[in-house]
Amino acid sequence: DLKEIELLSDTLGIKIIDINIHNLKTIHPSTFISKNKAEEIINKAKLLNCNNIIINDDISPAQMKNLQNIAGFDIRILDRTGIIIDIFNIHAKSNESKKQVELAKLEYMLPRLTRQWTHLERQMGGTGTRGGPGEKQIEIDRRLIRKEIDKLKKDLSKISQSRKVQKRRRDEAVCISLAGYTNAGKSSLMNLLTGAEVYIQDELFATLDSTTKIFDLNISQKVLLSDTVGFIQKLPAELVASFQTTLSDIKTSNLILKVIDSSHENLSMHIETIEKTLDDLDCTKIESIFIFNKIDLIDSEQIKVLLKRYPESIFISCKDSIGIANLIEYVKKIIRRDYIRKTFKISYDNLNKINEIYKMLDVVERKDKEKYIEIVVEGRREKINWIKSLINKKT
Repeated sequence: DLKEIELLSDTLGIKIIDINIHNLKTIHPSTFISKNKAEEIINKAKLLNCNNIIINDDISPAQMKNLQNIAGFDIRILDRTGIIIDIFNIHAKSNESKKQVELAKLEYMLPRLTRQWTHLERQMGGTGTRGGPGEKQIEIDRRLIRKEIDKLKKDLSKISQSRKVQKRRRDEAVCISLAGYTNAGKSSLMNLLTGAEVYIQDELFATLDSTTKIFDLNISQKVLLSDTVGFIQKLPAELVASFQTTLSDIKTSNLILKVIDSSHENLSMHIETIEKTLDDLDCTKIESIFIFNKIDLIDSEQIKVLLKRYPESIFISCKDSIGIANLIEYVKKIIRRDYIRKTFKISYDNLNKINEIYKMLDVVERKDKEKYIEIVVEGRREKINWIKSLINKKT
């Protein structure tokens, strides 16, 4: 947890000066930690000339307000949710992700407006936000925030409807989603499998936008691969809610590839977080498999241990292109699992149907005989039945 919050802070450009581990026996309703402990930490932070105090947990708006009152104007109190939302805000690139993050930020901000939070007042801008940070000003800010939240929800609802239309167009395709902890290598795998150029960086939440590309498996079936926003332990509820449209790609997929950083020292927690997040999204009934990435960073003994613990998994290295062929064969096997085989005999005066067969089905064997062409095909039952009716149709 401490290493992760350090990485989150580093992504924001905040340098950790000191860490205080407090064994909290009970949560104090007004200040989360006891008031005496809060004063002790705040005084220490002032001595170290710190600008921020980060609490590696989610604290209530009232607790935030009370701690900020103790800290005064010189130090900003942040919690885990606030840090993650700020990172999302920096990395949002598309119009959709910007709106999603802005909605999460405003919903997080709304109950936390206090006289000490003058930096929030400056962020709002526009008419009615100028002047002193008094109670009247806070009410004006709250009204403006609520108005902006309503507008963002309407905008995202329109985007959601547009996605539904796109999804209907993809109904013929097999949809596969990449899911996993942030920085596990999902975007690298996406680029390898589809030739996409998704932004890659060794940092948390480098990409937020959902990207969908054609996954060419050299089969008749159209396959789409989607890369989604990375998961993290205690992913803020505000972000999960506002990113529902983006996360819908996972919910409507036929197969989920759960990408794991096999070299991470807290691998079990990563897996637990992925499973919980997919459960929260109601995706547990969708077929899935663990894809252990970055095996170039671990030794053979570690791989054996993981193989024993997760025997049905696939082990790869995006960096060295190891195991990619095994992954592709697995996906083909899953897609073809429900295929049926059929032999068609096409008369030479009916050759115009041949193109449709090659387009819609996988041709296993073809024999050009004296009176007809014999073609052995594999494909979905509904497609084979459609071709059968096409062949039998009198022209």
